[in-house]
Amino acid sequence: RHALAAAQILAGNVPASLRRLVSVTLRHEQLGEAVIWVTADVLSIGNDSTAVRCPLGGPDAIRVARQLKCWLPTRRMVDAIYQQAPRKLSPRPMPPTAQMTSNPYYIEHHRHIEEQLTSAAPTSTPTSMLTAGHKKDVVLTPRLAARRGRVAIYGWHQLDGVPIQPLSTVHSAHYADYSHGIRLVWDQVRVNGE
Repeated sequence: RHALAAAQILAGNVPASLRRLVSVTLRHEQLGEAVIWVTADVLSIGNDSTAVRCPLGGPDAIRVARQLKCWLPTRRMVDAIYQQAPRKLSPRPMPPTAQMTSNPYYIEHHRHIEEQLTSAAPTSTPTSMLTAGHKKDVVLTPRLAARRGRVAIYGWHQLDGVPIQPLSTVHSAHYADYSHGIRLVWDQVRVNGE
């Protein structure tokens, strides 16, 4: 399923709102400022009116990212994305059952997100607005070097800014459930204006 989803994304079967990247600024006391560009939302399959947010396992997420000249975010990037997102959604956990990796769970969680988007903002709000808080991010971390064959997840920030999910590498690399999202980070970065 994940390989087929990745193939659809790479074939361009994604909403137009994901084709324009949004800037996020990272600041460091000694090193200065870096600007990264990220997808406004997590990856979806379909067009703007029919798309469904689609989790991927770690290897498929990395393959998609690299073929699109992108990376997955780090924890620090995920935090900055959440802080700077003008559209912050509240996490909507669903019961942790054996079905949480199933298509019906994926679709049901997508519906919860869409309902929240519809009730929180007028229909004139651009779909390309940076949105965060609605999914855990699949991330890159040095911890994966010691935990080969695993996927790293982090985030699902609550409205107070505290993530529900601390950095975790407990799941096998191909694992993905309804709560996971794939956000891409362009492989170019502007550091102190360069």
